[in-house]
Order: sequence, then structure tokens, then C-alpha cells
Amino acid sequence: MLDSKTVERKILIERVFPRSQLFKMGKTLSIPYFREFQSEWDIDVDIAALEIASSLNDDQLGEAFTHYQPRKWEIFRGQYYSFENGEFRQEGSRKAIQASVAQIAKKYGQAGVDVLKCLVQSTSSCNLKEVNQKLPEGGNASLVLSDLEKLGVIVTSYKGEELQEWKILEETSPIVRMELGVAPKEIRKGASVVVGVPEKRDPIQVESAIIERMDRELDWYLNDLIKHRVNNVVAFGESFSISQLATYLRELFGPLLYFDSLLSITQQYGLADVEIVYDQGRTGKQTGWNLSLFGEPGTGKSFSCRDVILGRPGSKVSAHGVPGRNRYAGGMTPARFIRIGQAYSGRVFNFIIPEFNDWFKYKGMVEPLKLAMERGEIKYETHREVVGPYRMNSFFSVNYNVAALGRGYEVTVQDPNFNAIEDRMLCRLHRLTKQRYVEIAESQMRLAFGEIDVEKGAQQIRDHLSLVYAAETQHPIVKHRFPFKPVMLIAEAQEMLIKARKAILEEIPRETVSFSARLEDHAIRFACAASLLGYFQSNLDYIPVNEEALKYAIRLYVEEASVRSREEFRPETVLARLSID
Repeated sequence: MLDSKTVERKILIERVFPRSQLFKMGKTLSIPYFREFQSEWDIDVDIAALEIASSLNDDQLGEAFTHYQPRKWEIFRGQYYSFENGEFRQEGSRKAIQASVAQIAKKYGQAGVDVLKCLVQSTSSCNLKEVNQKLPEGGNASLVLSDLEKLGVIVTSYKGEELQEWKILEETSPIVRMELGVAPKEIRKGASVVVGVPEKRDPIQVESAIIERMDRELDWYLNDLIKHRVNNVVAFGESFSISQLATYLRELFGPLLYFDSLLSITQQYGLADVEIVYDQGRTGKQTGWNLSLFGEPGTGKSFSCRDVILGRPGSKVSAHGVPGRNRYAGGMTPARFIRIGQAYSGRVFNFIIPEFNDWFKYKGMVEPLKLAMERGEIKYETHREVVGPYRMNSFFSVNYNVAALGRGYEVTVQDPNFNAIEDRMLCRLHRLTKQRYVEIAESQMRLAFGEIDVEKGAQQIRDHLSLVYAAETQHPIVKHRFPFKPVMLIAEAQEMLIKARKAILEEIPRETVSFSARLEDHAIRFACAASLLGYFQSNLDYIPVNEEALKYAIRLYVEEASVRSREEFRPETVLARLSID
């Protein structure tokens, strides 16, 4: 049986503690739910938070904030607990909220009450226009909203150049409802009634809350970076390059494994989706692209696309990815993804999807996912509902298993149209060769014994990546300090691609080819994303594609063409002809 205090504790724990800390907490407390799991990626965060909330008393909850690392940027204002500015208090915000609601009602009268009712009855965030539309004719809520935020009754959930949205926090809502006399929402659990929790939360509403959390994570990280490390980041960026990133990863993981992590981190730079231009105008392309690591089980695919980007504290692997811009989709069904995709319309995130094979156990998924990858309009219909239409602007980083053969590979996905999905991703085949096996085993051992310390290097790279991302997306925190710079293609890029194309086609013994011209598009986007590492290296108002990035891009192009051609030619032969190591 759940009471309102346990429910509030669950909301607090889920919001404030990241997945890795929930996993540690559950294991340390020997909660039965966690016994079957070996990794934090296996747990369901919603269930895990509820299990912990049901197992802890107040003293243990207080100790948890000492022994585990909360998200310091989060805000929690409930009836029983409060968390703000990184400080946890075992006293609620009820009295302060009640006093603030009374102050608003006294100052603004019915208009203030109407604004509060509009916010508390909304299923998501509201902007000024939406609130004004629900007020009597001529009403203007701007002053009321400003005062409500100052008094801590509402928070800003989104703030862009032209739009700001507010919301009442989930745990604050019951207090406001009680003061306004608005009927509470209820959920029945056995014989008990929990007040203030919706009976069934809309998936879009749930996902919008996750997006708001990711936005706050990025804002907090950037504010901390600007306040404490910005000069060091700029100095680091003045000499940082794709070759230096490769050297850092090669020293950590070996001459074979490093390349997959290089792809994942380079894709993160591309997430800024920077415009690609040339000396005579626009190309119509941006730097973002989808990544696929596929191959036999146990070859390090999940490590490269998930752990290196999101971090895995238990394995001493620090996060390298852009904070708050990677949505882990482990355990999510494709149908749910298509539903929640509406919440991401107009936004650019990266979806990290392990075990991508599982998404194609469901019929009819190729077409909407293909549209998602090419930024088309998605509309999904079943006999019960219609989803969309909407446009997805985000990207994917996926891994899936295939049967690696002597030459080429066989996809284990049954859908015959799956090649349309592969064709829209930059793909990298993993074979469990002796060299890869040794590098994986040695890397695991070195991590286990603490011989690899990635913390310092990861912090530098993540800081640089985040600042470049913020500058290129003109994030409000940095836009007045660092300008947007498009990436400019140079003539050498076209020349190198033409030479590579000619060399590849000459090596293929047949008249037909097994891959599309999208391979060249992937190579161009990779080269441009890799060139973003040089943002701080000149005072130009654009970033030229550099030779190092082009060489890595050509290598990818040649190797992927070989794999798609069932390895009818050796990539080393073509690369040697092109004088690329």
C-alpha cells in the first residue's frame, strides 16, 4: 500500500538521482528487485525509484544524499521534502507555497487565481500566450507568472530566444490544488488512495518532463563550465583535433577498439547539426548523422555507443557525450518511441538504442523509422489510435547483432526492408577477431584494476564538446561570447571523394554495386562533424573542413563500401592507392 509520503519520496528519488546512483543504492540496500540485474542499464528507473522509496525511512533517505551523487541542478518542492541548490531538507515547502498562493490572490485577486488554476490543471508546461487565452478577455498573466516564479510556486521549464514556458512541479501541485479548492487527481493502489498522482500519465507528458530534465542538465553543466573552466577549455581547443582525439582513445583502448569510440564522440560533435556551406553558397546539408555499430555479440558495441557517451561510473568510465542531449532508449519499444517522438518535434537529440534488432520484431516499423532518420513527416495509424503527423529532427546511435561470415555478414532482422534503415546510417562492422578479443580482455582488466584513468581526459573532451555544441546551437548561456560558425567544404574534399569512388569501383569485379551514394554523404557529414573540433583554432567566421578529418572520412567510406560489397575487395588496397594509412 502506498501513502502520499512514499509517493513523494519516489518522485524525489527518481528526479534527483541518476540511473547509476539508483543502481548502486538498490544493490547496497539489498533490495530484492535489484538482485537479478548486473548493470544499471538493465533496471527500469520508474520501478527502481519506487522500490527504493518503499524501502527507505527518512533517516536512510538523508544518508542517501551523503553517500550518493544527486543531480545538483534539480529542484524539488513537496509537502514532506525539499531539494534546491544541491541541498536536501527533510521539511516540505507546504507553508511557503501556501503563503505564496495567498500573496498572489491578495495582490492580483481573481486574475491571480485564474492563472494558478490554468497552470495546475494543465497536463504540461504553459507559455504566456496559452495562459492568456484561458483568462477573461484582456487579461495579461506576465506579471503574475513572474511573481509566481520568484515566490517558488512555479518554475521555468523551457526558455528560448522568443518563448518561455512555466509549470507547477508535480510534487507542488497537490499543495496548490488544496489552496485553490481544485479537486485532486487520484490513483488507487489496493485499499489506499494516493492524492496528487494522475491515474495514467500521458506518454507525451512523461517524455516532456524528461526533456525538461535534460535541458536543465545541459544548462547546469554550461553554467558551471563558464564559471570555472572556460579559459582552459578555449586553450585546450586551440590545438585539439581529430588526430589528438584518436591518440587519446587509442592509448585507452588499443589500435582496433579505439575507432568505434572515435565514431561515437565525433557523432556528438555533429549533434549541433551545423550548416555545411561551400565557397559559392549553401549545400543543404548539416553535420548530424546516424551511427550504427553492428556485428557479433561481445565485440564492444554497447560500450562504444553507450558507456563512452553516457558514462558508467561502476566501471570507471566517465561520460564523454553532450550533457542532456542523449536519450537512452534501452527497453523502449518502437511503438512507444513513435508516440513520444512528438515531444521532440523541432528539437535535436540523440537516441541511444541498444539491441536495435528488437525493434523489428514488430511489423510495420521500418517505414516510420526510415522517415525519422530522413526527417520526413511521421504518421502512424493502428486500429486504436493515430499518432502524428509530426517531424523528427533527432538522430540515432544504435547497435545490433548480425552473423559475421567469412565475407560480409547476414542481418538477423527478419524484415526484408531493413536495408533501407542501414542505408541511412553510417555503419561499422564488428568481427570478433583474435586481436579484438585480446584488446577487449586487456581493456576490461585494466579498467578493473584502475590502470586506466579516463576522468581527466574525459572531462577535457566533454567540456570542449559541450562548449562547441553550445556555441554552434547559439545556446543562450554562451551566444554572446562565442559566434555560430558554419562548416565550409573545400575543393580537396570533392577531389578526395572522386578518387576514392574511382578506386573502389575499379576494385569491384562486378558491373553492379551493393551500396548507395549515401555512403559519400555519410563521409562528408563525418568530415564536417570532425572538423568542428577545430572551432577555436582560428578567427575565421567559418570552420574549414581539414585534411585530417577528410582522411578519416575516406577511410570510413572505403571500409563501409567493402563491407557492403561482401568484402569483394580489400580496403587496405584502396587506402594504399589513396596514400591513407
